[in-house]
Amino acid sequence: MKEIRKFGIRDQIGYVCGDMAGSFVNLYVDAFFLTFCTYVLGIKAAWMGSMFLFARLWDAFNDPMIGSFPDRWQIGKSGDKFKPYIKIAMIPLAISGLLCFADVSSWGSLAKHVWVVFAYIVYGMSYTGTSMPFGSMASVVTNDPIERTKLSRARSIGGTIVGIGAISLVPQFVFNKAGEVVPSGFFKVAVVFGILSMICYCLLLHFTTERVRQPKVEGEKFNYGKVLKSVFKNRPMLGVMLATVGSLLFITGNSQLGSYLYKEFYHAPQVLTLVSLISIPIMLVFFPLIPKLSQKYGKRNVILVCSGYNLVISLILFMMPIQNVYLFLVINTLATSGQTAFTMLIWAFVTDCIDYHEYQTGERSDGSLYSIYTFSRKIGSTLASTIASFSLGAIGYISGIEAQTAAVAGHIRSLCTFIPVATCVLELLGIGLVYNLTNKKTTEMYAVLKKRRDEGENQA
Repeated sequence: MKEIRKFGIRDQIGYVCGDMAGSFVNLYVDAFFLTFCTYVLGIKAAWMGSMFLFARLWDAFNDPMIGSFPDRWQIGKSGDKFKPYIKIAMIPLAISGLLCFADVSSWGSLAKHVWVVFAYIVYGMSYTGTSMPFGSMASVVTNDPIERTKLSRARSIGGTIVGIGAISLVPQFVFNKAGEVVPSGFFKVAVVFGILSMICYCLLLHFTTERVRQPKVEGEKFNYGKVLKSVFKNRPMLGVMLATVGSLLFITGNSQLGSYLYKEFYHAPQVLTLVSLISIPIMLVFFPLIPKLSQKYGKRNVILVCSGYNLVISLILFMMPIQNVYLFLVINTLATSGQTAFTMLIWAFVTDCIDYHEYQTGERSDGSLYSIYTFSRKIGSTLASTIASFSLGAIGYISGIEAQTAAVAGHIRSLCTFIPVATCVLELLGIGLVYNLTNKKTTEMYAVLKKRRDEGENQA
């Protein structure tokens, strides 16, 4: 029998690449698809809100179905549970980015609207096809809690690298020096990001090893209904899902409205590049600090303190308009640095919740549980996109014109600065009140699971 390589830096590098792969398409679409459709295609923001609501709700309910596939059917000859599904979906995901940013502005109104819906749904289902197995992989790469925390940190690094090193540069290609949109720039960026996405997925598949195998029981059938019911008894998972809805309000809402804030209120859209670049020093500090603080005080306490700090500063920014773009940039970056801890630790929380299911039921359903968790991510993302689009229409934003009125610009500022406030409130409620896995309880849980697994191996 071939000896399985021990967990190490190679797996972490692979997981960094895996998150980069999805982020090249996902972060780009999240941040600029609304901008592209309103400025280039001339589609009304309110209509985009309805489209986001329909497409993402479909995606949210579709996720659990696709996420359960690896639990239902093992494909390929490698014995891997999740890698074969990533291989299938990674090319459609790259192509979906091209569809989303194809310039069809010369088409008739009906054709444009149909195309936008089609492209966005293809993107959503393709991203589900890769993100579900990728996220679930963490539970089979290793069953060690410390090593899983390293994977969670690695995953947060992947998205951060793309956000800082790639997405931050997009405004330089889609806006000219006068602050006007460059339609062809969106598609060119989509081509580059699609190629980089496929390269990174190949690196994930090469570097990361699936180690935890679940023996098949003859005659046993997968019962998705049973797994779904167990979630309502999994209090830690419910808390993480609530907090994640808040986090996605920030991630999606902030990215979608950021271009509007800097273009319309500050008249400096290219400053968007600095939004990501200025966060690099904070990331360099948090990267070694967060694991140490989590080990000493517990990851739950770290998130609560950081979210509380974020809430206080965000409230000040919401209530006190700052006219200088660079002063706002610095204070806002310091405020939202509190989200860094959440981003770095959330995936470790998720694997704890998946293991809590095994602790309660004695069964593993990694893919299904992860897909149910991502339902909360899609709900948060849907709410953010829908609220952003509908709010733009409600405050008088007019698609296709070069500049909005001062009143509209002021409302955009209020909307952008309120989103982090709502985010922090939901995170504090989810992790502070609902999530109940303390350090002591988590340690006890893993001791019981280790004993069960050891007994199972001995019996086998």
